[in-house]
Amino acid sequence: MSANKKVPVRRCVGCQEMKGKKEMIRVIRTKEGQFLLDATGKKNGRGAYICSSEECLKKAVLNKGLERSFKQSIPAEVYEALEKEMGLLGSKE
Repeated sequence: MSANKKVPVRRCVGCQEMKGKKEMIRVIRTKEGQFLLDATGKKNGRGAYICSSEECLKKAVLNKGLERSFKQSIPAEVYEALEKEMGLLGSKE
């Protein structure tokens, strides 16, 4: 009796593709209004997902995907932190 396990999928705010939750980076806004990167996917806060590719980050900046998800403007530091994290992910592979 093997049951097929359901894989949670989320939409990327950059490329608008549906992908597995574990393949993506989660950006959260806390109640205090801080923006954080959530590697675990379990922190409290409103979240948006983005693919771990630099092309998707560029698309998200151009089409203001994160701004739409959070319904407010996003500080430049959040985009810089995303770029750094994607650089680290690229060096691991």
